[in-house]
Amino acid sequence: MSIVLRPIQALRLWERVALAEVHDDGPDLSTRQIAILLCIYLERPPHTVRGLAARLGVTKPVISRALDTMGALKLVHRHRDENDRRNVLVGRTVEGALYVERFGDTIIAKARELPL
Repeated sequence: MSIVLRPIQALRLWERVALAEVHDDGPDLSTRQIAILLCIYLERPPHTVRGLAARLGVTKPVISRALDTMGALKLVHRHRDENDRRNVLVGRTVEGALYVERFGDTIIAKARELPL
């Protein structure tokens, strides 16, 4: 299935999703934090701080700061890799899975509101 949007429609969709997120009682995540969260939940694990930094083209401290916030919100958790203590593994949580599912539902709902 292919969805075709004109640039203005794509921007309207992004605007509506962003506004829905602002009005929601859930966590107020930055675009970078959402990108990290989606990598963790949509791509096959395992996920490491080093791997996420490479995937997003940012430094490990940038990922660590974002994970600090998302960890405090219980959207992800971190622990040392027992096989390689240099690696920090990033894992999913129930709260994070529910957030991502709700976020997807919001995108679908807002896309349906777009004029054809």
